[in-house]
Amino acid sequence: MSTNVVGVDMGGTKILSAVIDAEGNILGTAKVSTKADEQTSAVIDRIAESIEKAINKSNVDNASIQAIGIGAPGPLDPETGVVIFAPNLGWRDVPLKAELEARTGFPTFVDNDVNVGTLGEHAFGAAQGVQNVVGIFVGTGIGGGIILKGELFHGASKTAGEVGHIIVKADGPRCGCGTRGCLEAIASRTAMAKQFRKAIKKKGKKSVLTKLTDGDLKIIRSGVLVKAIQANDKLTLKVFKKATKYLGIGIGSIVNFLNPEMIVLGGGVVEALDDTFIDNIRTYAEKYALPDTLNGVQIVRAKLGDNSGILGAAALARQRFEGT
Repeated sequence: MSTNVVGVDMGGTKILSAVIDAEGNILGTAKVSTKADEQTSAVIDRIAESIEKAINKSNVDNASIQAIGIGAPGPLDPETGVVIFAPNLGWRDVPLKAELEARTGFPTFVDNDVNVGTLGEHAFGAAQGVQNVVGIFVGTGIGGGIILKGELFHGASKTAGEVGHIIVKADGPRCGCGTRGCLEAIASRTAMAKQFRKAIKKKGKKSVLTKLTDGDLKIIRSGVLVKAIQANDKLTLKVFKKATKYLGIGIGSIVNFLNPEMIVLGGGVVEALDDTFIDNIRTYAEKYALPDTLNGVQIVRAKLGDNSGILGAAALARQRFEGT
């Protein structure tokens, strides 16, 4: 009998589950709302519900399912499967692995969502066959994952890969973590939205973003940024140029320290950028990296898009199950 796994991508607004075979083919998917404001047990019930729906849609026998992998937000312990803190969910010390195993009966493996996205690119996407990879995902925040010698690297306290909290500008803007000058505080979509609001509302700058958002500049989606770039909006281009500069500085520091074979750039903001911006990131990385350290280091786009989470969770499930 063929062996399948279930990959689960868990976010603050939606839960996506998929049955995936050994070749990375998606056999069936199911999406449910997270409803994070409800009790923890109710949210975990919905994860289990989405898993059951995905299995039913895939028309595979339950006996063919080896394990479940899940990418969850927030700091967590990948060994115990306990989510230590997930502010978007209001979770503290939630034993997600044990709770899901009790509900589904399948061995379950949990890791940070960005680690899982990086693993997805390594197993099925841009980083296939590459042994040493750093994934950087730029969206609402900036997250990262590290793969060394083909395996996720978690660090001593299981928090390795917090690329968004590399300090790239001493005494720069305050980050949500409480520190100043983090990459996330300058180059994430949230940070850019703050820069847009300040320029338009406080400094009176003109921008097509005002029309594209109907004047609501609190949340600016990546699709809106694409339209603003296509319209050659001066303010948007200026803010993006600043973001790419600091992404390049961060990558230069990563290459100096770790010298991976590949940097994979993903997330909604990166998907909004054309190749010119990616080239700019590399130019800045070259400026701030030590001479010749970027030789042989590829800086590439992620390939899997929205499927990186479920495919990475599937890879996690298969690796961890076969390693047990």
